[in-house]
Amino acid sequence: MYDAELDGEVQRIGTSGFLYQSNKLMYDSGTRTLWHSLTGEPVIGELAFSDLRFTKLPLTLTTWGDWLEKNPETKVLDIDTGFDRNYRNLNKRGSAYYDYFNSPDWMFPTFHTNEVLGLKDRVLALVFDDFPKAYALEALQESPVVNDTVGGQELVITFNPIPEAARLYERGGHDFLPTQDPDVVLDEDGAEWRVEETGLVKSDGTETLIRLPGHVSYWFGWVAFHPDTELFGEIVTGAE
Repeated sequence: MYDAELDGEVQRIGTSGFLYQSNKLMYDSGTRTLWHSLTGEPVIGELAFSDLRFTKLPLTLTTWGDWLEKNPETKVLDIDTGFDRNYRNLNKRGSAYYDYFNSPDWMFPTFHTNEVLGLKDRVLALVFDDFPKAYALEALQESPVVNDTVGGQELVITFNPIPEAARLYERGGHDFLPTQDPDVVLDEDGAEWRVEETGLVKSDGTETLIRLPGHVSYWFGWVAFHPDTELFGEIVTGAE
């Protein structure tokens, strides 16, 4: 997810229908430049050789039930769009991408692969100071709170195993531990912090650690653009 403002102007963004290394290319309606959805970089068109980049925003991939419980005032787009589209749950037969999401195979090969994980294993992917790192969601099931430093950025990852929701925050010099409640973590002094969308909030309200940008990706899609990525628990060195 990106901030739609670019160089001081809010852009109208659409999907081009094109893929590059099996990742979608989006376009801005002003210059018709194609932008990479994984990196936020312009790749073809008027702005392709500029230094402009879309700014990444924090994103949570979770279940509707988990989200609605915590955010009951959420506004939802109406599926009655006037177009003949099937908007049913992607995990139900008949939906547009059911076969793709429920298959271990990809549609289009990429230049770089790495078999340390399955092609469509899901990872929490992030980059700081040009240093990429990935955390397999399966590994986060075993380690639901991870204190780490990536590219000089201290961070903490929290993971709720039921909706498989991973969130990324600044660490602020703290070291956190999990509790029985996935929405609560403890710091080094035993103080409770609440896992919220806007930040990691200390229970007494004296401190808030902001969300950091990261997103859940298929392994093959991430490693195609970051063949030297570090993988949580081990270093990936076998890119082909």
